[in-house]
Amino acid sequence: MPFARRASFGGDRRRDDGLTTVLTSDLQRAVDTGRIAFADTTMPIRQDPRLRECNYGDLNGGPAVAVASRRACHIDDPFPGGQSYQDVITATADFLHDLATTHVDGSRVLLIAHAANRWALDCLLHGASLQDLLDAPFHWQPGWEYALPPLTDTQSFRSRRQRLDKQPQ
Repeated sequence: MPFARRASFGGDRRRDDGLTTVLTSDLQRAVDTGRIAFADTTMPIRQDPRLRECNYGDLNGGPAVAVASRRACHIDDPFPGGQSYQDVITATADFLHDLATTHVDGSRVLLIAHAANRWALDCLLHGASLQDLLDAPFHWQPGWEYALPPLTDTQSFRSRRQRLDKQPQ
C-alpha cells in the first residue's frame, strides 16, 4: 500500500477514537504521516524530537538489513556517529514523563514515531527485554496501543529507565 494511502487509512481508523492530540517525531516522514492522516480535521498535531528514530549514524540511509544485523551490538554502545538504543529509551522515558504530567485527565493521544520508539515503549511500559525485542524480526502493523499508567511518582519513567540500564543484556 502506498505511503499516502496507508497514512490516510490510519487517520480514518483513529479519527473517532476520542483522541485529543497527535504527537509525532519531528522527522519528515512522521510529520507527513500526521498531516496526511488528519488533514481534514482540527486535531492538534505536535512534533517532539524525543520521538525520533534511533540515529544510526554512518548507517543512516543505508540498507535496513545492515542496521538489523548490528542492532544487538548497539544497546548501550552508540552506532558509529549515532546513538545507542538506550539513548532512545532515555528520550522516550523523558517524553513519557512529560506526557504523564500534561495529560493527567486520561485523554487519548496518538503517537507517530518509529521502530526504536516502539521498542522503548515496550520496555518502559511492558517491562520487555530490549535484547529480546531487537532479536525478534520486526513486523509492521497498523498500530499498537499502550496505556500510560498514572504518574504517582514524578520519577517513575526515569526510574524505569534507570532499572533498564542496570538489566543484564
